[in-house]
Order: sequence, then C-alpha cells, then structure tokens
Amino acid sequence: MNDIELALRVFIVDDEPPARNRLRDLLNDCSGQLALEVVGEAGNGREALDKLAEITADVVLLDIRMPQMDGIELAQHLNKLPKPPVVIFTTAYDAYAIKAFDLRVIDYLLKPIRLGRLFEALNRARVAVPVQTEVLRDLLPEPRKNLSIHERGKIHLIPIEQVLYLRAELKYITVRTAEREYLIEESLNALEKEFATHFVRIHRNSLIAKDAIAGFEKGGDEGESGWMVKLKGLDELLAISRRQQHIVKEFSRS
Repeated sequence: MNDIELALRVFIVDDEPPARNRLRDLLNDCSGQLALEVVGEAGNGREALDKLAEITADVVLLDIRMPQMDGIELAQHLNKLPKPPVVIFTTAYDAYAIKAFDLRVIDYLLKPIRLGRLFEALNRARVAVPVQTEVLRDLLPEPRKNLSIHERGKIHLIPIEQVLYLRAELKYITVRTAEREYLIEESLNALEKEFATHFVRIHRNSLIAKDAIAGFEKGGDEGESGWMVKLKGLDELLAISRRQQHIVKEFSRS
C-alpha cells in the first residue's frame, strides 16, 4: 500500500482553498484502502498547466467553475501533454448538466463531495483513459478562450483574440498571430464551428479573424476569385476562393 511506484498520483485544481483542503482530507481518508499520493494542487487553470508540465499525475480532480479558464477548457489543454491524466470533474452543476456528463461516460463528483463517491471514482480512474477532446468540446457552452500547443516541455496557450488566421496544411493547422506561427493538430471544420462568431472562411483551407480584416485587393492566382484579403499586423495577402468571394462585399460594407 505504501509503494510509491504503485500509488495513484493525484493533482487537485480548484480556485477555492477550502475546497482544495477538503479534497486533501478526503484523499487522506481514502489512502487507508487505496495507494495514492497527492502530487500537487493549483488554484487556477494557468497554474495547473505550468505545474502539470513538470509533475506527472495519473488523475486530476478538476473544478469546473473557475475564473479565467473553466475546468472543461483546461481538460482539453491537458490532453496536449505527452501522457494526459484522467480527469474527474468536481461540480455543483444542475441535473441537466450532470445528465450530459452521464451520457458521455465522464466521471464527476457532485459537491459537496462524499468519501464513498471519491473512493469509487479513484478506483475507476486506475483503468480509465483520458476523455477525448472532441467529447469535452461538446460539453462547453461557449468556445474556448485559448488554443494550446505542447512545446519545449510546456503547454503554451494562444489566446483566440490574438489569432489572425487558421490554415490547414496536411494534418496540421497553422495558427498565425502577429508575432509568430504555431502548429496544432485539430480539425479546421471543428474550429470553424466552435469559433463561428470569431472567424470566417475565405478558402477551403483557411479561416481568418473577422476583426483582423484590414481590406481587400485585386490579385490572386489563376483559378481563384481574383481577390486577396489584407489582415492587420501582417504583410502577406491571403487568397479568397471563388466560392467565398461574397465576403468582399459583406465586409466592405461593415
């Protein structure tokens, strides 16, 4: 029972210190029957990302309602880790939200958390696998505030408001900000659906930020519409396909 190698490594994320303390107490009570080790805790999503890049955790007990970044978005970013942890959400959500969790076989603990339920969830976590990002995305009531990339041993957040365009290239998406490019492995169609209010499609392989449009110019390669879009903060022009040339009129009027 005391073999650290076999112990379940647990990390706690909750923005309320009393809630973190209660979980520590409950985990201590569980440790008499289940080999586990609390490897750390965090009070917000960004702190959790930084710490979990340095600490290996098997299970993350994750609060959903947190400022700056909710737990469901954080869980998506944690999936970028080389060995993503199993997430057990802690929630005070209403019955409708809990039903959504049940349908997707995502484990959760309803606050106030009871010892017996925590023990059951940790036992299941030993043989569970991380929840797919697509499933987590379906639970979000609104789009993520950040995209993320695992780079140089850390998870880097890319705020959506800084993204100028998204372009599909082979199995990757190029994420372009004014400063640099990033590569992520996501679906352009899924990104278009999630961020419909923020981006507009200009080509089968390109989405651009609506607020970043600086103007339009005639040009482009043969076979295209002859229109190019200029984005704020970038020198390059992006081609608009014939199918999407209607955006020239739409955004020229706005």
